[in-house]
Amino acid sequence: MRGDLLADPVEGLDEALAAVDAFDGALVAGLLRPGAAQAAAVAGLAEAVAGTPLAARVAEAAERAAAGAAGEDHFVALAAARSALLGSVHDALAQRIDEAVGRPAPEMESSPAVAGEKSAPAAAGPEHGANLLAAARSWLCDLARSGWRGIDHELVAGAAPVVSAMLPDPGLRRRATLLDGFAAELAASCPGATLERVPVRRWADLWSRALLLTVPGSAGERSDGSVTGRLLPLGVDVQEHATAVQAQVHAVFEPADGGAPRLVRAGVSAPKPDTVVGAGLWQLLRPRMSLLGAVSEGRSMELDAMPVTAEGDLLWDDERARAGEPADPFATARVRLSAATAAPVVPLDRHPVRIAVPVLLEGYAAHSEEGGLAFDLAGRPLAVDTDRMPAAGPLTPEAVAASHACVGLLRWDAGEFLLQPLAVETTVRKKTVAVHAGAWAGGTTDKAGVRAEKAATDAVAVLRERAGRLLRK
Repeated sequence: MRGDLLADPVEGLDEALAAVDAFDGALVAGLLRPGAAQAAAVAGLAEAVAGTPLAARVAEAAERAAAGAAGEDHFVALAAARSALLGSVHDALAQRIDEAVGRPAPEMESSPAVAGEKSAPAAAGPEHGANLLAAARSWLCDLARSGWRGIDHELVAGAAPVVSAMLPDPGLRRRATLLDGFAAELAASCPGATLERVPVRRWADLWSRALLLTVPGSAGERSDGSVTGRLLPLGVDVQEHATAVQAQVHAVFEPADGGAPRLVRAGVSAPKPDTVVGAGLWQLLRPRMSLLGAVSEGRSMELDAMPVTAEGDLLWDDERARAGEPADPFATARVRLSAATAAPVVPLDRHPVRIAVPVLLEGYAAHSEEGGLAFDLAGRPLAVDTDRMPAAGPLTPEAVAASHACVGLLRWDAGEFLLQPLAVETTVRKKTVAVHAGAWAGGTTDKAGVRAEKAATDAVAVLRERAGRLLRK
């Protein structure tokens, strides 16, 4: 890993982010009666894409928005310009990571290892789908006019009938889920005029993505294929919410036909009560995906025609997988990771927050800095994001600080690259010991893990008993 490349500035990055930040700030007060600062912000957004095919449409949209006369097409153009700028930031950062780790650039087309590609079912019918998308677009444009400071319960409630009509339709469910979650966040923050702090970037991200997805055909047809070969897990990223949990396994896939290795992901999620925490989370996820057991045991898995998307996400089916030979994640990382290619990222997913690249670091020195832990890479510090490490495993900040090798996800946040550890190698009594964030995924004999699992079992049993009583009434 070349730490100097990660520390060096990326040309044009600050300017692109400044244009996005200014536009996001304009959405706080809304664009119904924009002031001079807001007019300058939308003009700056148009100027930032002046050399692109979007130039003419965005320039017109910025002019109309500055006059307080923007229509739906104009707001869509502004959202597209914002998305394009963040997409360019994503691409520049991803290219810098590839250079730093010496990895092949992502494929521009679907890998030849993905055989038997087929189109997913088409989206909803044009008339029905178009009407609902237009209704959603109208609501989102009203939000932009009112601004985050101008939201109230009446305005936010306008999304409810649209979401209710969309949810039963599989072709519109993705958009409905996004709208529903966005509306729920806004409702919890009403009235906007009393907010102490507005999540400016987050709400602008949700608004622009939702608005672009209301354009018919923007979601595209999901191109799925299938893969056969060996899956070599690298580690597990756990994301926990009060009512849901998700585990995403990052892995290297070796095609059975001898093709180039690829970076893939396999995710599983489940609803959860807020009383189930720590190692108890695995009880909710474990029955849904056998891969978690293989990760815990340090084994590979043999896949037979496992469905996969063009973006490298395995659509896990236990019937198409069986446990393979032992496979140490650090051995996989040392031998195969640098040659594994990543799948292309679809246009609407090109955003810096989405960057999560598996990397192997060795020969660093860990030290504490103001604000947290960092790895010294040939004199260049790389911040370590220990807050992302789950309580559902034995990996701790202390183990990371004492380590000499690390498999992790390279991310980018708040203007700098960060490393999220998935596993580390450390020395205990003169022996090298590996500690994995997903070590308890398939079960554990660790005392702390056993206690957490028992507490989760008791909590789930109580909830099931109470639910049974309610159903019997």
